[in-house]
This record gives sequence, structure tokens and C-alpha cells, in this order.
Amino acid sequence: MQKTRPILAWETLLDLEAEGTEARPPLRDRVESALRRAIDEGRLAAGSAVPPSRTLAETLGVSRWVVTEAYGQLVAEGVLDARIGSATRVAERQELPEPTRDIDRPRPRDPAPVSAPPIRYDLRPGIPDLRSTPRSRWAAALRAGLADLPDRELAAAHPFGYAPARAAVAAYLSRSRHADADPDRVTITHGATDGMDILTRELHGRGHRTILVEDPSWPRLRGVAENNGLRPIRVPVDDDGVDTEMLAAVAARTGARAALVTPAHQFPLGAALAPARREQLVRWAREHAGLVIEDDYDAEFRYDRRPVPALQRLAPDCVALIGSLSKSVSPALGLGWMLLPPGIAPAPSPSAPSLIDQAALAHFVTQGDFERHLRASRTRFRRRRQRLLDALTTELPDSSVAGIAAGMHLVLTLPSHAPASAVVDAGAAEGLALTALRRYTDAADRPDALVLGYGDLDDALVEEAVARLAALLR
Repeated sequence: MQKTRPILAWETLLDLEAEGTEARPPLRDRVESALRRAIDEGRLAAGSAVPPSRTLAETLGVSRWVVTEAYGQLVAEGVLDARIGSATRVAERQELPEPTRDIDRPRPRDPAPVSAPPIRYDLRPGIPDLRSTPRSRWAAALRAGLADLPDRELAAAHPFGYAPARAAVAAYLSRSRHADADPDRVTITHGATDGMDILTRELHGRGHRTILVEDPSWPRLRGVAENNGLRPIRVPVDDDGVDTEMLAAVAARTGARAALVTPAHQFPLGAALAPARREQLVRWAREHAGLVIEDDYDAEFRYDRRPVPALQRLAPDCVALIGSLSKSVSPALGLGWMLLPPGIAPAPSPSAPSLIDQAALAHFVTQGDFERHLRASRTRFRRRRQRLLDALTTELPDSSVAGIAAGMHLVLTLPSHAPASAVVDAGAAEGLALTALRRYTDAADRPDALVLGYGDLDDALVEEAVARLAALLR
């Protein structure tokens, strides 16, 4: 009779308090370090199964995303082994051969670490078409922006951004997003994350301790809020966007007066906030002196109709609009903006974007290069999305796809026999980069699904990528 192993006390085995002192690293890094140490020290033997991510998250008192991210990193490094239909286990260690005793023979070098194959099929969400970055036009904007900078501006303070850049962004938001945009209320930032950092520090200074967030949602912005002392409180999302009745009820119960939303194209489920809910959200904010932070991350890309105007247009007095060039052009540019309500003037960031980069932004927008790039991108993404849908219909005819015709991603529900985490890991071994919906939510009632991004997917590889995904699922 096989002897059963004793049940491990995981909260003792993985002592997160031992993973940091004064400046403690993020929870995800502490969980990863604790697992790595337990394996290195032999407290987790090769072949041992680690708990499901939900179970370990509940045991440790952390979010499931923290655990899945830690597991994913260790799987990528070969420390853990994940296979479809099986528990995630501590990987078996390869024993090295005994060293030779022949003194005339050189000592063999340590074997090179095994690395994951390079990404060939990039289906990760949130990445634009990097091959189509307008390098020459941006270089021209840098040259022109620098040439046009008055000498006195080179040493001047620009706490909320270079005035021509603020004016260019305000004009763009007015004509493209129909926003109520005054240049004096625009702040130039390094991007949406930087804008969220500035805003949530301001909210904390005003006494806020909670913020309502969509569930599922992009974890980075939630994390920024949490780092600045605001506890994220999740509100469910359905086919009409965030549930505003539930949002109002949760706010009444918790006292929350700030909300982070993606009304034009919900991330990651892909819904547009219904008109009635837009009005209800604005009404809630006004009645409770609240603030709605509108993340306008890819609103320029709508393929079945003109883009929905920004929520900020409905309520410029209580909606802060944040955006960037990260999804529309390239994250490498490191530029974004905030359009703030009149009553909010947060302290400027201590590390503002380069004045030269801001001058280039002003030139890039005012000369029409930005909108020309957006038009070309819309055409490219619309065709690529259709090719992806056609390939999914051919290879996976019984599959269910969700999300409006917009943005750079869609959601693919998986069959019950294929857990998303295992599919992601198996795909990585074949150069197929995938992302599970579970990365963005802790909700148990969400179906197992993949968030398939097509922004940086090579057009020539769309059908081949889907064929490989289908082979994994079979």
C-alpha cells in the first residue's frame, strides 16, 4: 500500500513575511521567491504537486493573479512543470554525469540553461503592431520639435507639460474623442500608468482609501492604485460593460468615491459601456462628489462604426481621461496625457517626460502624422481581426468568441478539457505566446478562456498560429 504524503502547511512553508524587510518587493515577487527557496532547499521535492492557484491564493491571503503570475514565471524557467490534464509540479532536476578523472581531458563546461523558444506567434493582448511603428515620421518630429524649441524654453520649468504639446493633445481629444478639452487641464505624462500614479496619489491625499475597478481588468493600473494606498474593490462586467447598479451598491456599502473604467472598449472582455450605464455612472459620480477615471487605452480602433465619444464629454466636471501612445503607436515612446476635471490639480510628477519628446509629440500631432498612423492602423487591424476570426471558424468551428469589433484583442472560450493555464504553458514551448483570461480576474464564475491579441501578430502567420492553437486544444 502506497504511503500518503502528509498535507503541507503552505502558509508556513511559504513564509511571505521572510521575503522582504524595510522596502518589501511586490507580493508576486515574494510568492515567487518563497516557492523558489522552498524548492532549492528541498522542502518541495521534485515531482511534488503545488496547489491550484486559487487554493494557494486563499491560503496565503493574496489574489489569484499573484499566484498565477508566480507560477507562470517558474514554469517559464523550468522550475515548475505544467502539462494539460495534470497538476503543476516541481520539475525533475537533471543529474549531471560524474566528472572524468582523466587529468589530460579538459573539464566539461556546465550545460547552458534551457530557455523557452523565441516567440514566433505573438497572441498577447495590449501590444501594437511594432513592425509598423512610424519611425521615420517620429524621427522627423523629433528633429522639427527640437529645431522649433525657443532657447528660453530649454531651461524653463514645465510642471504640467510643454504648452504646445498640451494644446496639440487638447485639440486632438476634441476632434477625435469629442472630449471637452481645455489645454490648461491637460497634463503630459509618461503614459497611462504614470497618469494613474499621479491621480491615485492625489486621491489618497484627499482621503480616499478605496477605488472601484472592473472585474476583469488590466492588473497594472489596479496595482498602481494599491501601491498608493487605495484598495481596489472589484465590480463585475457583462456584455454591456461594467454593472453600474452593482457599482453604486458596492460604493454605498464601502464608501468608495472613485472608479476606474474602460467604457469605450472594456479590457479584456471587449464590451462597450451601454448608453444607459454611461448616464448612470456619471449620475453616481455627481451625486457622491466622486471621480471616474476613464482609461481610453485603444478607443481609436473601432471597425463596425465610428468610435464612441469619450465618457468625459458627458461629465467633464467629474471624469478624468487618461491616454497614451503605448497602444496606438508604441510603448517605447513613453508619452501619454491626462485630461482632468477643473477641481483636480494634482502635484506634477517628479520625473516629467523629456521636453524634446514633448516637442516632438506636439509636431507629430499638429502635422497630422498621428492621425494618419491611426487610419492606417485601423485598416490593418480590421483586416487582421477578420482573418483571425475566419481562421478560428475554420480550425475551431465550435469555439465561442466574444468582444465587439474594436481594439486589438478578442476573447476565446476554451473547451472544458483544456485548462487555460496549461494551454498557455504548452503554447510557450512551441513559440506561441498566449494569455489566460484568469490573469485578469479572481471571479470563479468566469469560463476558462484566452485573451487573444492580434496587434503584433504577423499577417503571414495568422492562419498558422490558429492551426497550432487548435492542435494544442485537440
